[in-house]
Amino acid sequence: MLRGNPGEGAPEATLEICPELVEGLDWIQAGRNIWILTWLHESRRSTFRVYPRGETRLTGVFATRSPDRPNPIGLHRTKVLGVEGGRFIQVEGIEAIDGTPVIDIKPVLDGETAPL
Repeated sequence: MLRGNPGEGAPEATLEICPELVEGLDWIQAGRNIWILTWLHESRRSTFRVYPRGETRLTGVFATRSPDRPNPIGLHRTKVLGVEGGRFIQVEGIEAIDGTPVIDIKPVLDGETAPL
């Protein structure tokens, strides 16, 4: 589950990891970049065209970052700021609302060495 606020310039967020998944946090540490996949649980799944921010023309959802889409999976690249209590990951702000379910976490491998 994600605790954070939506929008650009969002404040830092906290990911809460279920106790049974904590072992999977090995290697996740401050300074690492990660991908967070979320389930955009409040999205409208029947929306196929949207007005992008500041636009007056309808655009297909697959050409936008709209959370309203047939398969509402969010993809967020962020930096780990710290891991607290063994199961709370502090990250830089991401575009998600409080309570958004996290479905996976993956390392960013831009030249970083990570266990494979």
